[in-house]
Amino acid sequence: MMLLILTGCTINHYLPRHFDFVTVVEKTKPGADGWRAACLHVPVINTQDMSTFVCRFGVDMPIETEADGYLSVTLAQRIAADCANEAGRIVLSAPASPSPGLLCEQFKKKFNEILNRAVLGSRVKTLCHEATTPTIIPVNQ
Repeated sequence: MMLLILTGCTINHYLPRHFDFVTVVEKTKPGADGWRAACLHVPVINTQDMSTFVCRFGVDMPIETEADGYLSVTLAQRIAADCANEAGRIVLSAPASPSPGLLCEQFKKKFNEILNRAVLGSRVKTLCHEATTPTIIPVNQ
């Protein structure tokens, strides 16, 4: 797996399989309904001293929306990975070199903006849904 590099920090590249979505609200009616959630623990490495900060976050996505229709798990995973990679690219290309913890918060905020634009109602949260199991992304992946 490729690591994106910023002076002082690196963060992993996201793959669709990293987003292990589980249904947390069943779809019970026609039209927009239902929710899926995933949980990730991602290392952010300070390349100056090789210290690691674990960025933890949850991702919630609707199962079906009025605008997009039904979103299969495979499609939801691909959208989440694409949006996370775009957020990482934007945050890591910033001229400043923030601390890994600050970088994590900036990433979550940007990921939330991009994901919600891609699938209205989606969100990135600091806490994971209790029904999810964290996907722990190794540094050397």
